[in-house]
Amino acid sequence: EKLGPRNVSIIGGVIVGLGWLLSSFATNIWFLILTYGVIAGSGVGLVYGCPIAVGAKWFPDKKGLAVGLIVAGFGGSALITGKIANAMIPSVGLSTTFLYFGIAFGIILFILSLPLKFPAAGWTPQGWKPAAGVAAAVNFTPGEMIKTGTYWGLFLCFIIGSIAGLMAIGISKPVGNEIIKISGETAATLVGVFACFNALGRPIFGLLTDKITPRYAAMLNLAIILIVSIIMIIAKEGDTNLYVISFVGFWMCLGGWLAIAPTATATFFGMQNYTRNYGVVFFAYGLGAIVGGIISGQAKDVFGAYTFAFYPTAVLAAAGLVLAAILLKPPKKA
Repeated sequence: EKLGPRNVSIIGGVIVGLGWLLSSFATNIWFLILTYGVIAGSGVGLVYGCPIAVGAKWFPDKKGLAVGLIVAGFGGSALITGKIANAMIPSVGLSTTFLYFGIAFGIILFILSLPLKFPAAGWTPQGWKPAAGVAAAVNFTPGEMIKTGTYWGLFLCFIIGSIAGLMAIGISKPVGNEIIKISGETAATLVGVFACFNALGRPIFGLLTDKITPRYAAMLNLAIILIVSIIMIIAKEGDTNLYVISFVGFWMCLGGWLAIAPTATATFFGMQNYTRNYGVVFFAYGLGAIVGGIISGQAKDVFGAYTFAFYPTAVLAAAGLVLAAILLKPPKKA
């Protein structure tokens, strides 16, 4: 809000490129954690929020769809960069691949940052008026936002959606191999299909958030997570169709939360402090990544089978449905 999306995105792009460049000099895992994980990751964090904020402000009449399409680019990028990296590493080596990617990311992100700007204060699309009960009556600061039940409902539901989705991503292939007994090659192919649905889930749930409100979009998302968790609890060897349906659901719903959460933030808490507010809301994704990673990593080690990973996601999704129904309503300022 102070520097503008263009400047923040350029700074973030430089940091991303620098992180990848420095990673080319890594000789141990700790150096790589610092350069790739911390430095490049921090740059991604800066860049990620800029187009989302710009899209939400330029398209207040279609915030969910705009944000969903933007974050679909983030989700789909792995399909492109992953294939390029897989082709480059055997031919030029890992260090040189890091180097080339760092240079490319720095240049590309700089160029793509240049058009980013917010509309003038008070701007709205010609002829558009917010529907009654949809737009936030007032703008909340982050401090005011976190005092509302709406924020905590959104925050907790976002954590639950992130836990389920990121847990499923972590075990998609081994579940196919060890529970459903499909081949490693088939499982790897299906993971690529699941990734496509992760990207598709973003504009789909973004559009749904516009059409049926964040509350009901969140409830639909959590209901799907509950259903596919139960399906995977009962799935057994040979149930390939159930496996595919379930993991399409998990991956799509994770993508969906990356559209629901920013759109709900704008809808409930206004656009004036949107970038700061969504930064506070997005903290839920990080917590979900930690817990989801623990579940996916420990389910088999502790209980002996990946099936047990789906019990907590089912319980959490059921709890999330209750939270969404009760708390995801337009807040009132104290």
